[in-house]
Amino acid sequence: MAKKLVIVESPAKARTINKYLGKDFQVVASYGHVRDLIPKEGAVDTDDFSMKYEVISRNKKYVDEIIKAVKDADGLYLATDPDREGEAISWHVHEILKKRKLLKDLPVHRVVFHEITQSAISEAMAHPRDLSMELINAQQARRALDYLVGFNLSPLLWKKIRRGLSAGRVQSPALRLIVEREMEIEEFVPQEYWTIEADVRKEQQPFVARLTRFQNKKVEQFTVVTEKNALNVRQTLLDQAAGKLTVTAVERKKRKRNPSPPFITSTLQQEASRKLGFSAQRTMMIAQQLYEGVDVGSGEVGLITYMRTDSVSLAKEAISEIRQLIKSRFGEKNLPAKPHFYRTKSKNAQEAHEAIRPTSVMRSPEAVKSHLKPEQYKLYEMIWKRTVASQMIHATINTVAVDLACGPDSTFRATGSTIEDPGFMAVYMESFDEKGDSDEGRILPDMKEGDVVDLEDIRADQHFTKPPPRFTEASLIKMLEEYGIGRPSTYASIISTLLNREYAILESRRFLPTDVGRIVNRFLTQHFEQYVDYDFTANLEDQLDEVSRGEKEWIPLMSEFWKSFNQQLEEKSQLSREEVMDARNLGTDPRTGRPVSVRLGKFGPIVQIGTREDEEKPLFAGLQPGQSMQSITLEEALKLFQLPRNLGKTPEGEEVSASIGRFGPYVRYGKQFASIKEDDPYTITLERALEVIREKKEADANKTIQEFDGTEIKVLRGRYGPYITDGQKNARIPKGKEPEALTLAECLALLEKAPAKGARKRAPRKKSK
Repeated sequence: MAKKLVIVESPAKARTINKYLGKDFQVVASYGHVRDLIPKEGAVDTDDFSMKYEVISRNKKYVDEIIKAVKDADGLYLATDPDREGEAISWHVHEILKKRKLLKDLPVHRVVFHEITQSAISEAMAHPRDLSMELINAQQARRALDYLVGFNLSPLLWKKIRRGLSAGRVQSPALRLIVEREMEIEEFVPQEYWTIEADVRKEQQPFVARLTRFQNKKVEQFTVVTEKNALNVRQTLLDQAAGKLTVTAVERKKRKRNPSPPFITSTLQQEASRKLGFSAQRTMMIAQQLYEGVDVGSGEVGLITYMRTDSVSLAKEAISEIRQLIKSRFGEKNLPAKPHFYRTKSKNAQEAHEAIRPTSVMRSPEAVKSHLKPEQYKLYEMIWKRTVASQMIHATINTVAVDLACGPDSTFRATGSTIEDPGFMAVYMESFDEKGDSDEGRILPDMKEGDVVDLEDIRADQHFTKPPPRFTEASLIKMLEEYGIGRPSTYASIISTLLNREYAILESRRFLPTDVGRIVNRFLTQHFEQYVDYDFTANLEDQLDEVSRGEKEWIPLMSEFWKSFNQQLEEKSQLSREEVMDARNLGTDPRTGRPVSVRLGKFGPIVQIGTREDEEKPLFAGLQPGQSMQSITLEEALKLFQLPRNLGKTPEGEEVSASIGRFGPYVRYGKQFASIKEDDPYTITLERALEVIREKKEADANKTIQEFDGTEIKVLRGRYGPYITDGQKNARIPKGKEPEALTLAECLALLEKAPAKGARKRAPRKKSK
């Protein structure tokens, strides 16, 4: 019996949907994208912008399954994700089937659902539509732009800087943000300033007040900038106060704090980074699992709505259910008279109808906790709480500010606040990257005008202004969003690309540009400034959104872009490598008088002594981990040429030297190596090196990694490097893996794959004619 065929993107989603649709339907997964541009020149014809696609090799078997299934189907429903990417995947599936002539008499429908629930799926299947060529063309244009930039800029980077580098249309402006922030930090000059605070007590309750007026002048951040000035101010105030301050004004206010809107993609990624420590990529992976369906005991069900969205609106039915939950669980006093309606900031939020929310808030985090992985539970709980809080009453906060006179012409001010009614804050509070000086929770004693309080001391504290902080994942995403660079679905890939290319690293969860990242950014900003310009990138995104709404034609957009970009490519291809690559001069080598510089070499940053024009060849040394081309000093650079240090010989006559390698400092004896963890390669003596070598030789001779079922697993050193053996099999240790770091499980896995001794047979040599 013929069935209706439904195409979705993932197998998890397929299982969930199949349960709801029943036996008359067959649901098949495409496993993401099915086609992409051919990975070579000419994939995009720059005359008419026609494109050459091919089936992605890793997904060919899934495409074959779709082809097989469609032959027996009496209807095709393209049900990929409800955004531009999903529309494109549906179109690519459609095009593959059309070329195979499998759609002649087959009705084809496009269906979209923003949550995987019985009602949402039934509604979508009852109201199918045609494929949207506007969305498809917008995605084609986006892919073609990315291809043209990457395919043409990357070879230029290879030629002018170093092989293996690449540039991206959206990643490059993001890299520029990181590099420019680091330059701000490096150029920042701290300014000294002093604050004057009073330790005050009313009866038994101590509190702190800050100086706001001194000798009838307002005190600002840089009013007091030296220790001498600060101590003079302090003494003057102590003399005037004579141990007492007088309350001159008490100002009490009630302040309302409104809840944040429900999550969109960017705010979910930001909050998951701050609260849970999740990367943007990890957040999206877990959200995808919650969206596609989790078995909660009664079968698989989608727990949240679609996670790629920049809309903060909620469906009327969802709001009604949320209000019902608030009333029953948190009481009517926490329910506002009317629902909260939030306005979407993005003018291009047409692709998704709702914010990220639970498909049913009645499915509480506690109710599903036992069915979820810990990370799934944490993310679901955060989404649930934010959604519920968004429809709760505001929080009411009491604030108080007290002015205290110190003599006739100076004033201190104390501030504090208490929460009168937590409202939504009882459920959820948004977090922030940089925490300011908040008076929340600071409780002051009850005071009124005319009260005299005890002054216990006046403190003068030194401070220095701080540079802007490096970006976290959360703050980088927020900045990308503010500049209009990329779209919700691309933030995670932008970040992972920068890290994978090693243009930036995460240090204490903050982005630090690498030397390579700086050089690539400098090349692009100097020679392709328009294409890393924030406004240009954002404007191009807006134009792509206009294409998706049918307001702009995509081919004229591509033609305009390519004409300007290609002209610049031709101009910049004439640049010499020297014009592109600055060598940073560090000074002169005092021993030889030759110049010392640092630059990017074939395999990474290097220090060079001398030039190619010298009679004597230049000397080279690679930078060590933690060293930067930007900050390395002449002294540090020259120290690199002290290694390897020749220390002498072992009693057996082996040459002994000390140096630093991939895995840290070591001593070398003959062709063998021994790590030195507590010694400095620049100062280690031959005597100490021989001690390390002796210990290493003893360990190698007697090394037993683990014992398993009475069998010793040993590490030995052979002709081709270290290997492990259990007496029956030998297995070579992979490159980059320290023998000491191998676990029992890894040893067993390596030995299991290895052939038994004597099992390897060499292929017979062909006899020459």
